[in-house]
Amino acid sequence: MAHKVSSLNIDSHQHFWQYHPRKDDWITDDMKILQHDFMPAQLQNLLEENNIDGCVAVQANQSEDETNFLIELSTKNDFIKGVVGWVNLRNDTIEERLTYFSEFKKVKGFRHIIQSEAEDNFILRPDFCNGIRKLQAYNFTYDILIKPHHLKYVLEFVTLFPNQKFVIDHLAKPDVKSHRIGEWKQDIQKIAAFENVFCKISGMVTEADWENWEPENFTPFLDVVLESFGLNRVMYGSDWPVCLLAASYEQQLTIVKNYLGSFSETEKQKIMGGNAIHFYNL
Repeated sequence: MAHKVSSLNIDSHQHFWQYHPRKDDWITDDMKILQHDFMPAQLQNLLEENNIDGCVAVQANQSEDETNFLIELSTKNDFIKGVVGWVNLRNDTIEERLTYFSEFKKVKGFRHIIQSEAEDNFILRPDFCNGIRKLQAYNFTYDILIKPHHLKYVLEFVTLFPNQKFVIDHLAKPDVKSHRIGEWKQDIQKIAAFENVFCKISGMVTEADWENWEPENFTPFLDVVLESFGLNRVMYGSDWPVCLLAASYEQQLTIVKNYLGSFSETEKQKIMGGNAIHFYNL
């Protein structure tokens, strides 16, 4: 599925928050560096320093307040090109809520924190799938946030929605630290056969040894994703500020840039911005 390539560089995945211990209880004490506010002014400086033209702000909290918070930030900051918010996909009023959010042109899609649900097959729940079924009519995307053991359910899930635009966040969080690639690779290859599924090369550094990773730790995982999804369905994302647990903004970006070193300029542009613009309709 070829598409016109933009020369803009886009960070397809980052977060903002005003830290509150109760709201952000996923930020445990071993993540103290994240127990602060992270707002647009901080990111804007990093993007400018690293020649990134814009970003997609992704929900970190499961509430409509979060979605409205991101909408507000995006209206005040032009470099925030899109918002991936949260809406209760399992609610009977889902169409009414989607109609409401469709009035904000920077809202591009939604995400649910599947990885935190008690049921491994949560993504196949009939009420959840009912919400997913409604997204396409509004041209909303859906970000799939999971871990490797969820991939077999995701394979079944994507077969149900052949025309819905999906993107797998963070390569589905493979075990970079232990170099476990086999089963993850097989599942990724199967899912990549579906043309409507994209993949973000983001969030890798936090799946490695935070203190002792080496750039080459990521190469086999990047190889799998690029070979499986091809050049038109892979997009760069920083996962800032979560990446700070293991790497600076520049360090995580350098891993991807060095990996793409031998790629053509057109190929680089697709992964560093063009594919995100196409997927999210930025």
